[in-house]
Amino acid sequence: MKINIQLTQEEMILAKNYAKNHSITLEDAFKNFLFEKIEDEYDAILAEKAYEDYLKDEKNSKPISELWKSLDL
Repeated sequence: MKINIQLTQEEMILAKNYAKNHSITLEDAFKNFLFEKIEDEYDAILAEKAYEDYLKDEKNSKPISELWKSLDL
């Protein structure tokens, strides 16, 4: 699938310089940023859900030893 985006000349120069400085293609730079953003937002949603669960459980947490035991550590 091909996606086209329009950039100003200044944006294009900045993007090309970034890609060049990191020894990656411009395409890879945009793909990396896109998927990093998606992952960051997904992580934020999971963290928010975990915090909501924590609050619903009246801020009760379990000792780390229980985690270790459940992981056979």
